[in-house]
Amino acid sequence: MVAAASVVVAVGTVSGLLAATGGEEKHTALPAPEVTTSALQLPLPARPSPRAASPTPSPSPSVSAVKPSVRPTPKPKPPAKKSKAPAAPAARTVSADLYRHPQSQVLDWVRANPGDSRRAVIESRIADQPAAVWFAQYDPGAITGRVRAVTSGAAAAGRVPVLVPYAIPDRDCGGASQGGAPDLAAYDGWIRNFAAGLGSGPVIVVLEPDSIALADCLSSGERAARYASLARAGKALRAANPRAKVYFDAGHSGWHSASKMAGALRQADAATSSDGIFTNVSNFHATADEASYARRVLAALGGPSHLGAVIDTSRNGNGAPAPGEWCDPAGRALGRTPTTRTGDARIDAYLWIKLPGESDGCSGSAGEFSAGYAYDLATG
Repeated sequence: MVAAASVVVAVGTVSGLLAATGGEEKHTALPAPEVTTSALQLPLPARPSPRAASPTPSPSPSVSAVKPSVRPTPKPKPPAKKSKAPAAPAARTVSADLYRHPQSQVLDWVRANPGDSRRAVIESRIADQPAAVWFAQYDPGAITGRVRAVTSGAAAAGRVPVLVPYAIPDRDCGGASQGGAPDLAAYDGWIRNFAAGLGSGPVIVVLEPDSIALADCLSSGERAARYASLARAGKALRAANPRAKVYFDAGHSGWHSASKMAGALRQADAATSSDGIFTNVSNFHATADEASYARRVLAALGGPSHLGAVIDTSRNGNGAPAPGEWCDPAGRALGRTPTTRTGDARIDAYLWIKLPGESDGCSGSAGEFSAGYAYDLATG
């Protein structure tokens, strides 16, 4: 994304996150797996906006590279013509508080460093906040239990979990967070198994960061197939749990135009397969800019009026860094704390999707928690 989300983290994985990992794949009964903090993948490094990038594309970076990949943005193609969409469902709301998963890299660090002078600040300003749980491992036999372990824990606490499925085929266009299911048929099965673990309580699903905004690397046929798969995924998630709110990828305010993004979302049937869009995953753009951009995308999408947006505010307290600075840039700060009570029209929640302190690959290995980086964000 122009600051996109690409390299994930681990208890589940990707963009600064809490990753929920389980054990080995199993095809028998699925007991709730233990959640660990061993990385399944790495945290998504934010990509720079094509608008600020040099005209010559660079190769995709490795996980440890300090320069981002810069992909040229081709002229947008008009959205495929579609038959009239069916009537949209009634609006669904989330009112309870968000869930803080009890296991994460930052919590591990807090527990292991009781005497560190930075501990109190990192604990109170980062570790105590609710954050997304990523699921970036293609594990069709274990994913239901891994998801259920998180949703059941949240239900017992009376809280709303934020889950990030991240296993779309050709993920990250072969970049640092490459991977995912072997093909779309396999992905369809994986997401159905994911949906089976959602339970019946309220839950927020941030579906596949970069899957739409970064789809220009695919051929037109591959994009159409991916968008159709995302539409099926959204429907499956919402059917499995009518209280789930599912959001589709809309990049961020420094990337594609609102009209281009809306065209792609239309092809993915976002109006009837989702509850809205998400923006700014692993990025730094200011909340006000993202809220304005999200409303423009929703307006260009043409409704229905119940569609909303969620914004990743984990590292955007000081706004975006200088063009080209994407990897753990200095001078950034924590953004607004996670909440579903934004007071902002059509903005359903501010979320911490990228867990602050998990590196883009410069202050530490991509996806690795860096106490120094976390402290700088917490005091920036």
